[in-house]
Amino acid sequence: MNILDQIIETKKLELELNKKKNSYSNLEKLPGFSRSTISLCQTLYNSNFGIIAEHKRKSPSKSVINEKCLVNKVVEGYTNAGASGISILTDQKYFGGSIDDIVNARKNTKLPILRKEFIIDEYQIIEAKAIGADAILLIASCLKKETIKNLSVCSKKLGMEVLVEIHNLNELDNCLIDSIDIIGVNNRNLKTFEVDIQTSKDLAKFIPKEFIKISESGISTKKEILELKSYGFNGFLMGEKFMKEKNPGKEAFHFINDLKN
Repeated sequence: MNILDQIIETKKLELELNKKKNSYSNLEKLPGFSRSTISLCQTLYNSNFGIIAEHKRKSPSKSVINEKCLVNKVVEGYTNAGASGISILTDQKYFGGSIDDIVNARKNTKLPILRKEFIIDEYQIIEAKAIGADAILLIASCLKKETIKNLSVCSKKLGMEVLVEIHNLNELDNCLIDSIDIIGVNNRNLKTFEVDIQTSKDLAKFIPKEFIKISESGISTKKEILELKSYGFNGFLMGEKFMKEKNPGKEAFHFINDLKN
């Protein structure tokens, strides 16, 4: 069993427990559930570089990245740095996150927040809306086409945008549906954790123009951003580049400022 399979099995067990702890009706009573969402698509369209800055404490591939930074400080830093959006990992076991990270982040930014999670059930989408997320991530490699459609339709009904993450052409074929807003090419193989931005370059021409196109993982230099922009990418999801530093917001500020110049 590879790491992605392990994560999904863990997620199924977590879901059973969470549904018992917090019912659908309880989630719908939380303040975030009734708030108007902020469009990640629009902020990416309006930006020259579309940096989606990520808060991530650890990962299966890198172990601990940064467990000392407070999420509110990181998010404030990313906002002041000029990021177009914030990505928050909420998986606890493998990435050290929690839903409280989005709750706290929401209080400290007016930027759109993407819930980065291994979503396999509508419960997680309702939960995402309730805690203050504006968009959700669906991972094509662990979902069937019908499931991608059902989950994305659920998200759209709640006013949240949908980013589907792909790694190859077969996965792309499964997410060319009207309820998807953004297609992200993950340069990291979730089964081996090897990273290669050539993946984005190879798949770029196959993504229809009606979808916003972003590149994820393994991006760390201005040169890579400019190269990927020439392939038509509207945004770039970056986490480790910033989070490995003592002050992620300061690192993001310098990087984005360098891009502008």
